[in-house]
Amino acid sequence: MIENTTTIINRAGLHARAASKLVELASSFGSEIKIGHDKMVDGKSILSLMMLAATKGTEIRIQIDGADEQEAMTAILALIADYFEEGE
Repeated sequence: MIENTTTIINRAGLHARAASKLVELASSFGSEIKIGHDKMVDGKSILSLMMLAATKGTEIRIQIDGADEQEAMTAILALIADYFEEGE
């Protein structure tokens, strides 16, 4: 299992469109993916991610466990750093 911490940097935070992109990406990996701050949730569930209410500036933890965990972590961190492909 690997773990990393990052900050949501896009203006709208982890809103529906961003959460959808994150779920689509996370679901492409076989590893178990948990994301959260106070509470960890399934990174492959859009409803769970929306319940985090992660606004801009929220620090989140990402925990990944499985055969492709490193690839999954790299891809998820890249998506977040790229503002969920929405620009700033």
